[in-house]
Amino acid sequence: MDCDVLIVGAGPTGLMLANQLARRGVRAPIIDRHPGPARETRALGVQARTLEIYSKLGVVQRALALGKRGDGANLWADGRRVARVPLADAGARLSPYPYLLVLGQDDNEKILGEQLHAFGQSVQWNTELLTLTQTPERVVATLKQPDGSVREIEAAWVAGCDGAHSAVRERCGIGFPGAPYEHVFFVADVQATGSMVADEVNVYLWKDGFHLLFPMRGQDHWRIVGILPAALNDRDDVRFEDVIPSLREEAGAGLSFDACSWFSTYRIHHRSASRFREGRAFVLGDAAHIHSPVGAQGMNTGLQDAYNLGWKLGLVVQGQADASLLDSYEAERLPVARRLLDTTDRAFKLVVSDRWWAGLLRTEVLARVGALLMSRPRVQRMAFRVVSQIGIHYRESALSMSLDDPPDGAPRAGDRFPWLQLRFQVDGPVEDLYDKLDDLHFHLLVFGQPVPPAPLLLPAELIRVHAFPSDADNDAELARGKLPQPSFYLLRPDGHVALCGAQLDLAALARHAAGPLALRSLPLA
Repeated sequence: MDCDVLIVGAGPTGLMLANQLARRGVRAPIIDRHPGPARETRALGVQARTLEIYSKLGVVQRALALGKRGDGANLWADGRRVARVPLADAGARLSPYPYLLVLGQDDNEKILGEQLHAFGQSVQWNTELLTLTQTPERVVATLKQPDGSVREIEAAWVAGCDGAHSAVRERCGIGFPGAPYEHVFFVADVQATGSMVADEVNVYLWKDGFHLLFPMRGQDHWRIVGILPAALNDRDDVRFEDVIPSLREEAGAGLSFDACSWFSTYRIHHRSASRFREGRAFVLGDAAHIHSPVGAQGMNTGLQDAYNLGWKLGLVVQGQADASLLDSYEAERLPVARRLLDTTDRAFKLVVSDRWWAGLLRTEVLARVGALLMSRPRVQRMAFRVVSQIGIHYRESALSMSLDDPPDGAPRAGDRFPWLQLRFQVDGPVEDLYDKLDDLHFHLLVFGQPVPPAPLLLPAELIRVHAFPSDADNDAELARGKLPQPSFYLLRPDGHVALCGAQLDLAALARHAAGPLALRSLPLA
C-alpha cells in the first residue's frame, strides 16, 4: 500500500491524529483541500484535558506561551456581576492545568503543524479527496493534486477530519442529521476596556441573549462572541460598529473600544454523524459532530477523538493488536459526542431563547441560582470536571473491566486515572505521575502489594510496570485520590483505566489484554 492511514483534513483534529501516528512510526500522509492553514478562527478555548494531552506530545509549554490563562469565569446579569467560578481553585488538585487557556484555533494548528514538521512530515495543501472506495483489505482514494492532476492512493485506513462538509463522511454515505440554529452570531477581536474582569472569562446574560468576552494575549485584547441583534440578521454589510450599541447596553455604557482587528458573522449548526465508522473509514471532530460554542467544547472534543483513535490505530498498524480494537473508537466517542450535543443544545437554547420568560430566567433565576451554587467548592469542582473534560469516561466500553466493586469515589474502569504526586521508589523523590507515565505504552500501577515474580504474560514492549512503595507520603496521596490499598490499575496509553481490582491477578490481566484489548501474541495462563 502507499500508506497505512490517509488523513483527510489538516485542522486541529487531523493534525493531532497525524502527530499521534507519526510518533508511533505509522505512515500517515495528511491532505487538505485548502491552500494553507486557517487565518481566522472562532474556536479558542483549550481545556485542561487537552493541555494534558499537549504535555504528552511535548507542546504544552509552547501553547502556554502563546495563550492567555483564564483563571476564572464571571457571570453577569443586567449589568451586575452575580457569580464567579474560580477555575484555578476548583481544579487545583484535579489537573496540572486548572484553567481555561484562551488560544485560537489558528495558534493550535500552528503548534501542531510545527510539531508534525519536527517528525519529518508536512501537510499536502491544495489536495482534494474526489472518490473513496473500499475493499475488505484496503481503501482506494482518488485525489486531485495542486497542479490539477488526479492520482490514486491506497491506504489501509482513512480518517475523515475534514470538517462539517466532510468529503469522507459523504463518500461513505454516513448521515449527518441536525439543523442550524435560527440565530446569527458574531465574533470580533477588539482592544477594549470596561467593566469586565481582566484576565478572566466574562459571560454577560441579558434578556435578549448573551455576550462572551475572552481575554486574549496582550493588553486589553478581547475576543467577543455574541448574538447579532435581530434587526441586523438580514444584512450582508454588518460591521462591528453596528453591534456596539447592544454591547454597551449589556456590558455597560463605560465599555470603550479602541480598535477592531477582525469581525465576522456566522450561523451555528447542531449535528451528529449517525455513525463514526464505515468499514475502514473513520470520521472525527467536526466531520462527526458540531454543536454550539457553549462551554468551549468543540475543538477539544475533536482533539480527544484523535487521541482516542491514534493509539488504537498505532497498535493495529504495527501488528501489535487485532483490528477488532478499532471497534471501540465509535463505541467510546459517539456517546461522548451525543451527550455533549444534548447538553450544549439545551443550554444554548436557554441562553438564546427570545421568549419573555427565558429572558427572566437568564437574568434573575439562573443568575441567582448560579451565584449560590458556584459559591460552593464541591459544585465548583464538579463544574470544572465537566467543562475541562477530565470527567469524560468510558465505563461502558468493552475495554473497561473491574474485577472488584471499587469503594465510593475510587477510580473505576474507564475513568481517566487521577493526577497524583507519588514516590516511585523507596527513599526516592516525590514525582508527578503524569510526567512519569508516557502515552506510548500501557502502564500497570500496583499499590499496597508486591508484583508477583511470575512473568506478566504481556508483551514487554507494550507495558511498563510500577510497584509503588508504601510510605506516609504515598499513603496520604492515595487517600486523597480515594485509591484503596491493595489495588492495581492497568492504564491504556491514553491514561484511562482498562482493568482494575484489589489483588493483582495475572491470569485475568492476560485474558483482558488478549480479549477486549485485542493485543496479539499473548500466552494465556
